[in-house]
Amino acid sequence: MSPAPAATRKPPAKPAGPRIRTLVTNRQAPHEYHILETVEAGIALHGTEVKSIRAGNVNLRDAYARAENGEIWLWNAHIAPWDQGNRWNHEPRRPRKLLLHTREIGRLQAKGSESGNTLVPLRIYDKNGKIKVELALGKGKRQWDKRVAIAERESKREIQRAIKEAFAR
Repeated sequence: MSPAPAATRKPPAKPAGPRIRTLVTNRQAPHEYHILETVEAGIALHGTEVKSIRAGNVNLRDAYARAENGEIWLWNAHIAPWDQGNRWNHEPRRPRKLLLHTREIGRLQAKGSESGNTLVPLRIYDKNGKIKVELALGKGKRQWDKRVAIAERESKREIQRAIKEAFAR
């Protein structure tokens, strides 16, 4: 039997859903805050910032978001200047506008103004070629909350270690 003619062959199927690649995560945020809800936001960037982010030269450790004049801005996110940049390279810690719908801005502004709540970036990722920020509404943890979380993590680790040893024999 001969193969089917080229005109009747179907092209390979494209993968379903968006292609998402995490570029940087804020590993400190879940330790410092109880995450109440998350929202996806676009971010307004200059050209050299996009190249630097895709190279992984971002630090979100001290970053936070704040609502001002009906807009939400990302503050203190350090995006390193791009190595091959020229005199039009960007400022590393400039405030960056987050792109959200007006309803989402109003809702996050109201919840973020409550006592103890803050808007924290959890990660920056590439979704189908667009740079996005996962923004979380978080409530600050107290010191004892952090100790409880560490104790739970340690106990889970010990349980997994014991199970692994039991099956290794």
